[in-house]
Amino acid sequence: MSQPHDPEPTADVSAEPATPMIDASEMTPEELAEAKRYGRLGLVCGLVDRAVDLIYLAVMAFVAIGPIEAWLNHCPVLSSYTTLRLIVLLVIITAIHAAVSFPLSFYSGHVLEHRFGLSRQTFGGWLWRYAKRMALALAFGAVLFSGLFWLIWLTGPWWWIVAAGAFFLVSVVLGQLAPVLIMPLFYKIKKLDRPELNERMTALAEGTGLSIEGVYRMDLSEETAKANAMLAGLGRTRRVILGDTLLDGFSLDEIEVVFAHEVGHHVHGHLRKMLLAGILYSAAGFWLCDRLLVAWVGSTGGSFSYGDFPVAALPMVMLILTVFTFLVEPLQNAVSRRYERQSDRYALDRTGRPEAFISAFQKLARLNKDDPDPHWLETLLFHSHPPIAERLALAKLPDSQ
Repeated sequence: MSQPHDPEPTADVSAEPATPMIDASEMTPEELAEAKRYGRLGLVCGLVDRAVDLIYLAVMAFVAIGPIEAWLNHCPVLSSYTTLRLIVLLVIITAIHAAVSFPLSFYSGHVLEHRFGLSRQTFGGWLWRYAKRMALALAFGAVLFSGLFWLIWLTGPWWWIVAAGAFFLVSVVLGQLAPVLIMPLFYKIKKLDRPELNERMTALAEGTGLSIEGVYRMDLSEETAKANAMLAGLGRTRRVILGDTLLDGFSLDEIEVVFAHEVGHHVHGHLRKMLLAGILYSAAGFWLCDRLLVAWVGSTGGSFSYGDFPVAALPMVMLILTVFTFLVEPLQNAVSRRYERQSDRYALDRTGRPEAFISAFQKLARLNKDDPDPHWLETLLFHSHPPIAERLALAKLPDSQ
């Protein structure tokens, strides 16, 4: 299922849920109608957000980069330090984009969530989280694009192959660091001490080769009514993270089924497959970027030189990679949904608890206001998981009983 601080784990010794169990029945007509409204508005926000990104980057690449480049030329320090010039340009692009897209981010991330009773954040809390997310994105962007340009300057026409390999290494490192350095910036995470739950999870992982550092509780309820669970990290940092909304409102059988789904990802090697696919996707994207950049320079009557690749090409690089990402995402989502179905099937077979599976996903649908049968375009473009109705139908098949 798919963003930490105290080095000493704090035990959660409560053996009983702190809140009443969530209703596991199917959605009422009123709840279903509300979930569909929420889904439609979310789809509109997602489409508008993508349109804003594309239009903004196109304007930066074809129109605004000239005046910005002229302004940068007036600063002698930036002329002497190319990497610093690149980072300053990235900061400018990111800051203007944040200003342009802020109203939509505020509406989709704060107003809409409050309208449907999903968010418990104050405006200040949301703004602080938004600022941290932007700062983190800017920091990663500065490192990644500086590295990308250095690869272009140093490796010439083969940069796209080297960049794909570097992207793979970065993905592995981030996968290891995410649960111990990145997620704690946004959520409080504590190690669980619930023996019966730990025993069930240990039993499910037995014989699968899955090594888990621990089971953790993530405090979601301070900010949202939604529930979530994940298998995060790589190697020594691999751990199970369960939202407190899930821990407090779901039975042990339901939590076991949810965890078994995560074990299914490991058994089927989905993480390894996604990392390998990431190399192919990134290589294809960087190769396309290379070909389009060469053609773009040629169309202006210039001669392309890798060693002198201009910093001013940054918005064009960002535009090409963004378009490629949007085009390939439906394929990635389709592959991800296939993996999720395999993990659902594994959870049902491993636990033999179709009733718990059904009740767990009905609770998730109610808590998260997930439309069980969303618009096909929403599923195609934005959903890495199958619709709830499809997952429930799998559990109701004869061989799941």
